[in-house]
Amino acid sequence: MLSAGRAYADLVRVQPRAGIGRQRGMHDRSSDVAQERSTLITFVLGLGVFLIPFDVTAVVVAMPGIARDLGFAVAGSAWVIDAYSLALTGALLASGALADRFGRRRAMLGGNVVFLLSSIACGAATSGPLLLAARVLQGIGAAFLITGAIALVAGAFPHQGQRARAFGTIGVISGVAMALGPTLGGLLAAWFGWRWIFYANIPVCLALALAVPRVVAETHEPDGRPLDPPGIVLLTLSLGLAIDALLRHDAAPIVRVASLIASATAAFTFVRQQWRSPHPVLDPRVFATAPMIGVGTSLTSIQFGYWAVLVYLPLFLSTGLHVSMEVAGVALLAATLPMLLVPLLGGRFVTQWGWRLFFIVALGIIASGDVLLVVAALSADAAMRGGATVAGMLTIGIGAALANPQLGSVALALAPPAQAGMTSAMTMIVRQAGFAISIAALGAALGTTDTAPAFAAPFILAALGAIAGVVAAATLFPAAESRTSESRAEQR
Repeated sequence: MLSAGRAYADLVRVQPRAGIGRQRGMHDRSSDVAQERSTLITFVLGLGVFLIPFDVTAVVVAMPGIARDLGFAVAGSAWVIDAYSLALTGALLASGALADRFGRRRAMLGGNVVFLLSSIACGAATSGPLLLAARVLQGIGAAFLITGAIALVAGAFPHQGQRARAFGTIGVISGVAMALGPTLGGLLAAWFGWRWIFYANIPVCLALALAVPRVVAETHEPDGRPLDPPGIVLLTLSLGLAIDALLRHDAAPIVRVASLIASATAAFTFVRQQWRSPHPVLDPRVFATAPMIGVGTSLTSIQFGYWAVLVYLPLFLSTGLHVSMEVAGVALLAATLPMLLVPLLGGRFVTQWGWRLFFIVALGIIASGDVLLVVAALSADAAMRGGATVAGMLTIGIGAALANPQLGSVALALAPPAQAGMTSAMTMIVRQAGFAISIAALGAALGTTDTAPAFAAPFILAALGAIAGVVAAATLFPAAESRTSESRAEQR
């Protein structure tokens, strides 16, 4: 760029009028090329991010078919989602450090290869254990895929405005994956069988393998964060023990209690280890203030009130409304489509109302939707059940679409500028861990999938989780952005 600038200056000195015209023309063409390349980079990296939510929401619709073919009970169905989420959560701790050290593009491509091979293994699985093992590998690949993609966005767009636009576009791509995942998954499962939900990843992964090396430059930071194997083991062990204790209906109460105690011990040890570490992978101090505790609680409450409910809605639609996978996928648009349409309104309302009132309303809407689903589960009238189900799905979708995007912004506004990266990592971990635990908790409350009223218990638990978020917002959030947070945003 510097040599090109000097060439333009020489032309201007030799031929002032013609030179200026040529300079402007060349500048416009170079700007257009730069804009096209930026768009291409954003699309390619966004395609990698697309796979992560898609493989959650698309698989959700196929759960009844997977359970039937592989002999899964409620616990086994929950583990199909949780095996992926648990592996993703644990691997996130390692993927960032390894990507920094060995290259962000290399990490993304490596994760893409693992995701590709594990997707093929998921589609070819002939038993429950084989599918769960493949889902674990898929979660590990997803962690490196998304970590590499996000880090490459930061490296490819050094200017804050460009980076913000790139992340905004990728956020839309992720929203499309979440919104259309159930519908596309339902159609694939109905037309070709549930295995094709996993096989559908193959062309996307192949496209990434070809495009990323040609479009995105490698970046790395050899002196970045150190790898923390004990921390990875402790966090994964804590979540795994808790999920297992919640889902093991056939285990003796003493065994389940012992697993929960062991889980809590591992979690306490992890927090203590990270607190004392001079270079923590996840710094617990990020959530050491009341407003940040409110953020963490609200993030978890959304997992209970919305995301985990999505996992069990296809089963409820099949049992309570007797619909096919194809119809269930379309019906779930009522709960997922608001993720595309509502977030812009959330940004306007949070500015007008302030944090406290905004999140009280948004999380209250989620709780109201869960209550409508309870009414649907307990209703004996078919028309009443169908109407309450659609109304409940639409309501939780609107509430989640309002709250979910804004919580990340609040967390960054509350964090010191030097801790922005750590705060983003912490919120991602809290989301994934909360998702895994909430799926297990709702699965523990669901004793059977044979009758519609059995779903009332998990829906009640989901409503209680959302209400906990309302209480946290009312008691822990500041009424509005403080001047301190505004100045931090200006500094960023």
